[in-house]
Amino acid sequence: MSITVKDVAKKAGVATSTVSRVINDHPSISEETKKKVRKVMNELGYTPNLAARNLGKQTASAIGVVLPPLDTKERIGNPFHLETIQIINEEANRHGMSVAVVSSKNFETSLANVERMHRQKQVDGFILTYSDKNDPIIHYLEENQIPFTLIGQPYNQEEKVVYVDNDNQLLGKQATDFLIKQGHEKILFATNVTQENVYFERFFGYQKALMMANLPVFPAATFENQDDYINFEETLKTTGVTALVVIDDLFAVRMMQLIEMYGYTVPEDISLISFNNSIFSTLFHPYLTSIDIDVPSLGKIATQRLMDQLKQKKHTGTRIVVAHQLIKRETVIKREKNPKV
Repeated sequence: MSITVKDVAKKAGVATSTVSRVINDHPSISEETKKKVRKVMNELGYTPNLAARNLGKQTASAIGVVLPPLDTKERIGNPFHLETIQIINEEANRHGMSVAVVSSKNFETSLANVERMHRQKQVDGFILTYSDKNDPIIHYLEENQIPFTLIGQPYNQEEKVVYVDNDNQLLGKQATDFLIKQGHEKILFATNVTQENVYFERFFGYQKALMMANLPVFPAATFENQDDYINFEETLKTTGVTALVVIDDLFAVRMMQLIEMYGYTVPEDISLISFNNSIFSTLFHPYLTSIDIDVPSLGKIATQRLMDQLKQKKHTGTRIVVAHQLIKRETVIKREKNPKV
């Protein structure tokens, strides 16, 4: 049977809260009491656990990481989530904190989990790994003044939210500019997310690049149901596009499969560029040309900024922008503007 705080308190003749304060070296406990309690702990072979520490500190020593609704296979398999959790966990451990993950298929379930974790004081703050137009969780955190940081750009009250992000509008523009410099004049934006801010920002950047180059801007090719995949063949025919900007690497792999299914080849017929520079960028041939968004920095800085809030008990808005880098591989080729017949 394991030794508990109660066992130590009983033998030392003190309250359990006193034992917890001794564990945390609280200044309100006299040195004499500390020596007595520590002696009993040694005699019983008691090892302090996280719960005991938290009782004395009135904190959970844990943070919650909230993922977006994982309602499709693409979202469930997206390596961005796993890599972000790993980085956050490593950084949290450096601060003596553990990590609890909130994950579900819809916002309602995730919100219920966040509310429960907050009410039961299981975590001290949260990191949201996304920014979604319909997200009720960020509203709950703001309303209850719960410390949190956001990976992504908030939809409103940017001046009050602590967030870390890439310049996604610039990413979208530079990805499109790269295709334009390779001679592509008919370029389409493809996405399987339509409510997250990352989509709006990257699509705005795509539009800006084409408008500045006096080239046609097409509506985004959105894929939210099975019919969208079926209709994509007609979209390729009617637009005559020679290149795609795709929302991320995982969906880019799906697009490559779809393009080839409809009788085209990548990059000979259609070039393709995506974002994240994830494991999927070099998992299949041709290797993806992709923009590296530096996921380690996103996760690390988001965790550090949450720790700053927990220490200072402040919620002042801050924006941190993480640099990006275009990685050239095999899915983009130069296109002759006036090919010889």
